[in-house]
Amino acid sequence: MSEIILTIDGVDPVELYGEKNAQLNLVKKAYPEISIVSRGNNLKLTGEKKYTQRAKSTIEKMVRMLREKKELNVQTVEDLLNGGNPHEVRLGNTNDNTTIVHGRSGKVIKAKTRNQKMLVDASEAHDIVFAIGPAGTGKTYTAVALAVRALKNRTVKKIIMTRPAVEAGENLGFLPGDLKDKVDPYLRPLYDALDDMLPSDKLDHFMATRVIEVAPLAFMRGRTLDNAFVIMDEAQNATTMQLKMFLTRLGPSAKAIITGDLSQIDLPYKVKSGLRHAMELFQGIKGIAFTYLTAEDVVRHRLVKEIILAYAKDDERKRQWYEDEKNRKDAEKKKPLAIEGEQKDKAKADVDAKEEEDNTKE
Repeated sequence: MSEIILTIDGVDPVELYGEKNAQLNLVKKAYPEISIVSRGNNLKLTGEKKYTQRAKSTIEKMVRMLREKKELNVQTVEDLLNGGNPHEVRLGNTNDNTTIVHGRSGKVIKAKTRNQKMLVDASEAHDIVFAIGPAGTGKTYTAVALAVRALKNRTVKKIIMTRPAVEAGENLGFLPGDLKDKVDPYLRPLYDALDDMLPSDKLDHFMATRVIEVAPLAFMRGRTLDNAFVIMDEAQNATTMQLKMFLTRLGPSAKAIITGDLSQIDLPYKVKSGLRHAMELFQGIKGIAFTYLTAEDVVRHRLVKEIILAYAKDDERKRQWYEDEKNRKDAEKKKPLAIEGEQKDKAKADVDAKEEEDNTKE
């Protein structure tokens, strides 16, 4: 039996343990073989030595992370307990160079993960950036923050944001109101991001003076988008021709970020996603960059990561099934040809044998 008393120094125990001890309870659940009791700044670990030492190591990592990164949440603790390295994925508050822009009421909007930081860096170095990854990884939010920063710094004169008006699996039918009322529901996520970054009066002014435009993809045809930061969201739902139309709108002083999630394509069956085609077509072109985000970059509810991984696992299972089924059907198609070939070879052999027999008789 081993007993270890840990004294928590340099961090607030409340932040370490989490709201309602949520983070500490995760550690207790991960090490059911031992007893973990908290009293103020002290933690008492009691149990078999190998388990108390493991729990001690985990708690020390949590303390170090909170001290260095100035933040600790349930998702980070779960990643740590699952053997991940949150230091490699999450960026803490001490990384001043991750700040993108200051939003409403001075709110700091920053890259929260390594891959989000890579998206920021790619946008600074390239004129066109494709940001590809699952839901909740901050693709659109980071892109909007970069656009607002460019507008505030006067490196562009306007922001243009667009997305295809494609229904996500359901038929909405007739929508009341004028054209703006009909298309706004499709564009709501873009407005939400803007609301976070600009005071309402300034945002209303920018919208009224068309310094900021939010419009469906179809409205881009025939325009030249210059001196602008252009964002195309939900690009997986654009066809090849639509994405071509959008990309060929860009003027000489424009910058663009195209975001998309290939696991959520809502196009009709057998219509190829323009985003998937672009990924195949534009690799290696100077000035165009691709950044990829994963479930590790999810900044929404902690369960979103698990949901994404579950869907990815199911997609892989289905892909394997379709591949096996295709191979089976191909093998069945080849069987008659093989049998036919064998029959021809046998018939030829019979003819040769008959000719040889006749020759022998002569």
